[in-house]
Amino acid sequence: MAKDTETKAQTGTGYNAEQIQILEGLEGVRRRPGMYIGSTGPRGLHHLVYEIVDNSIDEALAGYCTHVEVVIHEDNSITVVDNGRGIPVGIHAKTGKSAVEAALTMLHAGGKFGGGGYKVSGGLHGVGVSVVNALSEWLEVIVKQNGFVYQQEYKRGKPQYDLRQIGLADTTGTTVTFKPDPEVFEETVYSAETLTARLRELAFLNKGIKITLRDERDNKETTFCYDGGVTDYVRYLNDNKDTMHPVIYFSGEKDRVQVEVAMQYTTNYTETVFSYVNNIHTHEGGTHETGYKIALTRVMTDYIRKNAPKKDTGHNLTGDDVREGLTAVISVKVEEPQFEGQTKTKLGNTEVRGIVDSITAEGMSTFLEENPSQAKKIVDKTLQAFRAREAARKARELTRRKSVLEGNSLPGKLADCSMKDPALSELFLVEGDSAGGSAMDGRDRRTQAILPLRGKIINVEKAREDRVLGNEEIRAMITAMGTGYGREFDISKARYHKLILMTDADVDGAHIRTLLLTFLFRYMRPLIENGYVYIACPPLYRVRNKRAKDVHYMYNDAELERFFIGKNRDQYDTSRYKGLGEMNPDQLWETTMNPENRTLLRVSLEDAALAEHIFTVLMGDKVEPRREFIQENAVFVKNLDI
Repeated sequence: MAKDTETKAQTGTGYNAEQIQILEGLEGVRRRPGMYIGSTGPRGLHHLVYEIVDNSIDEALAGYCTHVEVVIHEDNSITVVDNGRGIPVGIHAKTGKSAVEAALTMLHAGGKFGGGGYKVSGGLHGVGVSVVNALSEWLEVIVKQNGFVYQQEYKRGKPQYDLRQIGLADTTGTTVTFKPDPEVFEETVYSAETLTARLRELAFLNKGIKITLRDERDNKETTFCYDGGVTDYVRYLNDNKDTMHPVIYFSGEKDRVQVEVAMQYTTNYTETVFSYVNNIHTHEGGTHETGYKIALTRVMTDYIRKNAPKKDTGHNLTGDDVREGLTAVISVKVEEPQFEGQTKTKLGNTEVRGIVDSITAEGMSTFLEENPSQAKKIVDKTLQAFRAREAARKARELTRRKSVLEGNSLPGKLADCSMKDPALSELFLVEGDSAGGSAMDGRDRRTQAILPLRGKIINVEKAREDRVLGNEEIRAMITAMGTGYGREFDISKARYHKLILMTDADVDGAHIRTLLLTFLFRYMRPLIENGYVYIACPPLYRVRNKRAKDVHYMYNDAELERFFIGKNRDQYDTSRYKGLGEMNPDQLWETTMNPENRTLLRVSLEDAALAEHIFTVLMGDKVEPRREFIQENAVFVKNLDI
C-alpha cells in the first residue's frame, strides 16, 4: 500500500520538476502583490505613494533633501519630486545596467543595506521603488545629477529604453511619476485626505522639512513644515484638549541611536502614545516604547516618594496611573532596526530600550526638579488616577462576584447564538428594546447574537474608568464580547469576530453610534484594528407597488430618485422609516441582517492620530472646535433626520 501511494503521488498528480516555476525580475510582485504592499485595495494603492515618498525622506534623514512635493494628477497618476542627491546614474558593476534601472527592476537593490548610502532608513527592504514600478501601468523616472538630466520610462515594470541623458541641470534630485495598474488594483482613485494624513505625520517627525501636496483634480495645495518637529506634533494632538503645562521635550543620542521625546499632560483620562522608528509608526510599540514607559513610571514614583505628602508616598503606583491623560510622541532613529514581522509594527532591538530609558529618565527628572509647580499638577493627576483605578478595581471585583453568585457570566438581556466558533459568530448591538425584539425574532439563531442597548451609553471621553464601568450597557458589552477591556484586553478571547452596530438612521442613532465607536476606540481598539467592527446599513425607504404588491427598499434619497425615473409615483406607496423599531422581524432580516442581502460598512483605522484628533473634537469638553467641525462638514451631510 505504501508503495502504491508513493507511485500515485509521483505520477498521478503530474507534480514534478517541470511544475516548479521560477519567476524572474518583478513577475513575482505582479503575481502576488499582496505580499509586498499588503492588499490591492485602497491601503495598497496609497502604499505605492508612501514607498516613493519614504525614499525622499531617507534622503532628508541623510541631510541632502529639504523639500518633497507630491502631485495627484487628474488621471490619478502620481508625481513625487525631491531635491535630494538623485538616484545614482552610473553603471552598476554586477548587472551592467545603470544604478537607476537596477533600483527600479531588482528587488532588494538599493543603498540601504551596507550603511554606506544611508545611516538610517525607513525603506529597509530595498523593495519600495521596484515594487511600485512592477505594479504601475507606466512609470517615468527623471534624475538630476552631475549637471545633467537623465530619463527612463517603464511599462508594467519593463524598461522601454536604457537610461538616457536629455538635458542640463543646475540642481539635483529625483522625480518619479507613475500610474497604478488597473489590472492589479481594485480601484485607482487616490484620496487626498489619506495622503494628507501621512505627509503631515512625516513633516512632524522630520523637523524643518517642507512637504507639499498638490491635487490637480480640485486645484488644492497644502504645505506642511514644522520647525518644532515632534513638539508641534504633540500640540496638534492636544489642540482641542485642556493641557496642564507646556510641551516637555528632550532628546539625546547614544551608540548612534537618536532619541526624541515630546510629551504633555491633559485633563483628559485616556493615554495617547505614538512611537516611531525611522519615521515608521510602530503600532505595537516595542523596546523604545517600553524603555520610555518604564523610565517615566520609575521617575514619577521616585519623585512622589520624595515630594508628596506622607499619606500618598506608600501607594503602589502603576504605569497606567502615571500616564493617565498623557499625550506623548517617541521618535527614534536606528541604523539597523530589527522589526518583528514584515509589517514593521514592533521594534525588537534590545539595546534601544536602555538608551531610551536613560534619556527619558534624565529628561523627565530635570523637568520635575526645574518646574515644581507644574510637577505638582502632574503628581496630583497621577494620585487621582490611582484612586480612580482602585475604585474601578473594586467595581470589577463586584461585577465578577455578582456573576458568580448569579451563576451566569453573560448579561441576561443577551440573546446568544448557538454557534461556538467565533469566526462564524456575530454580535449585533441594537439601539432600543423594540428594535432588539425584532432583531431577536428575525435573526439566524445559529450565528447571530443580539444585545439590545437601552438609551445612550456614557461618553467615555469625559469620564474616568470607574464611571465608565459603572454604566450598565458598557458592562454588558464587555461581558458579551469576552475580551476584557483597556490594559486587560485580549482579542484571542473574542466570542464574536463581527461586532455590528445597528442604530436608527436619524440624529439620535448617529449619536449613539459615535458614543459606541468612541468607547471601542478608547477601550477595545484592537477590535477596530483587526477588522471586527462593522456598521449596519438599514434602509431609509420602503416602496410598495399598489397593484403587484412587490416591495423595494431604498437606502438613500438618490437611490429612491433613481428608482422612480420613468415610473409613475402614484402607483407606489412610499414610506420612510424613522427607526429600526418600525420594521417587523422579516423586514429587518431581509434588509439589514441577511448576509446575502445586507450592506455592512467595516470600521477601519487608517490614521490613529487623525482619529484621536476627531474623537477629541466630537466628544471632548470644548464646544468651539465641535461647532467649527460641524460648520465645515455640514455641506457633506445627507439624509439628515431631525
